[in-house]
Amino acid sequence: MGNKKYDTKSVIEYIDNSKMPRYNEIPNVGLYLEQVVKYINDKLEPLSLSITSSMLSNYVKKGYIDRPVKKQYYAEQIAYLIFIVVAKQVLSMENISKLLDLQKATYSTERAYNYFCEELEYVIKETIVNRNELGTVPEDIPYEKMVLRSVVIAVAHIIYLNYCFEHSMQEKI
Repeated sequence: MGNKKYDTKSVIEYIDNSKMPRYNEIPNVGLYLEQVVKYINDKLEPLSLSITSSMLSNYVKKGYIDRPVKKQYYAEQIAYLIFIVVAKQVLSMENISKLLDLQKATYSTERAYNYFCEELEYVIKETIVNRNELGTVPEDIPYEKMVLRSVVIAVAHIIYLNYCFEHSMQEKI
């Protein structure tokens, strides 16, 4: 891939399609399980990430997210689920749980989730478009932000590799 030129238009389109929904854009009207699965899968499809109904139910059962209210899920639960689906690409559920506990002790769900979205988009763009390794994390940022940055750097590299394999494989066929 070193000397290969990217089709700039398709890469930019991929990045534009990879925009994460901000907290205030997540439905907060109460969605049923299948609606939540469809919503999350639609939003994460550009990143080749998904969730199943059984995964969601398992996360509730294990206490990673709050139980639905009258079988309905709201913005906070959906934000946590989106984070879990992305973070589980590089972290165990045990470590995701620790990271969520740290977030809950430090920031509101809305602030933490929006920061996660900004970081993920930034690192994906730097990794894919600018092919910047972002291998170092600034030492002058708070611990919780350093940990999150490290997670999204790892996720962005996996997304980048999936993008490379998907597009290079299509070109070779």
